[in-house]
Amino acid sequence: MSQARVKARTPATESVFAERFGVFAECLLTGVWIAVASLGVVTFPAAFAAGARHLRRRIGHQSGGLREFVADFRVAVRGGWAVGLAWWAVVAAVRVDVQAARAGIPGGPLVGAIGLLALIGAVVALLRAAASWTPDAGWRALLAGAGRRTVLDPAGSFLVIGGLAVVAASAWFAAPLAVPVLGAVAAAAVAVEERYRHR
Repeated sequence: MSQARVKARTPATESVFAERFGVFAECLLTGVWIAVASLGVVTFPAAFAAGARHLRRRIGHQSGGLREFVADFRVAVRGGWAVGLAWWAVVAAVRVDVQAARAGIPGGPLVGAIGLLALIGAVVALLRAAASWTPDAGWRALLAGAGRRTVLDPAGSFLVIGGLAVVAASAWFAAPLAVPVLGAVAAAAVAVEERYRHR
């Protein structure tokens, strides 16, 4: 009788395992799509948004693949390129702060530390905004809402930072590993946004 129970449970266990492994594999594939779509440098926010939307469809058991990802990317990049450009302006400003800190200017270390913290906060807000992107959402409203959630939901923000740390560690270990891991960061950002929405 116990063997019958084991046999009865095995297919269900395998289907749960197959489902979870399928989501993991989809995350890695999505990371590759995000990396390729980000080759335009300023297109990263749109690429991340399209990847996150693809993963939301996958988790929701909706159909979708590369064609839908490309369609979402085309819509997201219309306003997303300006966000990407602004992002690089922020990075340049933080780099100036860090150089000032290294040059020994009075107050430089404090300014450099504040700049790095602001950059981390901006990265988290950007990823959270992209994770909640939909074709009818404007980037300005998404970023404003994501900025509030970044502050009001520190646990979720730290989870996103942890995902970024995994990407950095993967790149340090072997640079090509960082590409598929981007999909895992997108999945983490989607999970954080869903968690906040259900609270």
